[in-house]
Amino acid sequence: METLMGKTALITGITGQDGSYLAELLLNKGYVVHGIKRRSSSFNTSRIDDVLPDWHDREARLFLHFADLSDSTSLIRLLYRLQPDEIYHLGAQSHVLVSFEIPEYTGDITALGTVRLLEAIRETRIKTKFYQASSSEMFGKAVETPQRETTPFRPCSPYGCSKLYAYWTTANYRQGYGLFACNGILFNHESPRRGETFVSRKITRAVTRIRAGLQQRLYLGNLDAKRDWGYAPEYVDAMWRMMQLDEPDDFVVATGETHTVREFVQIAFDYVGLDWEKYVEIDPKYFRPNEIEILEGDASKAERVFGWRPKVKLQELVKLMVDADAKLLADQIKGRLARQTSSRE
Repeated sequence: METLMGKTALITGITGQDGSYLAELLLNKGYVVHGIKRRSSSFNTSRIDDVLPDWHDREARLFLHFADLSDSTSLIRLLYRLQPDEIYHLGAQSHVLVSFEIPEYTGDITALGTVRLLEAIRETRIKTKFYQASSSEMFGKAVETPQRETTPFRPCSPYGCSKLYAYWTTANYRQGYGLFACNGILFNHESPRRGETFVSRKITRAVTRIRAGLQQRLYLGNLDAKRDWGYAPEYVDAMWRMMQLDEPDDFVVATGETHTVREFVQIAFDYVGLDWEKYVEIDPKYFRPNEIEILEGDASKAERVFGWRPKVKLQELVKLMVDADAKLLADQIKGRLARQTSSRE
């Protein structure tokens, strides 16, 4: 698939894992990319710092704007100004365990934030394509394995319920108002840019710190939970591909393989020559109130319709994440030593 030069895209959640990879992908395809960021007392652009333009760059094609999914006015104003050809809605309160602690906020941002954005499209009457980042968490305690587009949804968390609300809202705006609106039902996808509180990154980061003698234990929850883990840069490619179709539809994006958290842990520790059982302990606080035992996706529809297939499997994924965290730790130690040397001079 090729894209026309000069398209404009808007990404919510651009400073997150998926948003940063998607921004890079779109820039490489010739897009002008706009991202939404929330006003905060601290900067949170580390994932996209490498592609952010200099303030005086006249040929810049990446721009950030202050807006918020809780504020309809800011969204409407931004769409009027930008008139984007494509909108990728990735912004959300996206941590499942945290959603049990702040269910109301999760619903307001993850569910109603999607309504506000879709209503902003209707209000401004812009001609655009809309992508909704749906989640495998909507399947919850699934009635069949693997899960596909026709599998009934049974969410087991405030996050899953909020994503399901957003999913059906997107489908209803497509059917009721004729919007080009599609849902990408993405299963777990990881990378070195994954947030440190997510279990995959928590594991790979701990492995490097334990090997360096900076951490003694890794505390985890349910090691028997089975997940379908893919590589984030490949998944944002699937997002873009479904937005290039002539007709909108909904697609599962997954590897079709399932592995336990225990397997993930063992691969990571084996890679650095450590026995994981000597360092990993179970902490009940990391168990969800309503556990999902297995999520495994069937992405055959995505392969059939727009030719998407995953390439990076779990072994390779874990190793590249460990390597990245090892380099990050080495750079941090080197920087700390340099600062100490400088302060003594």
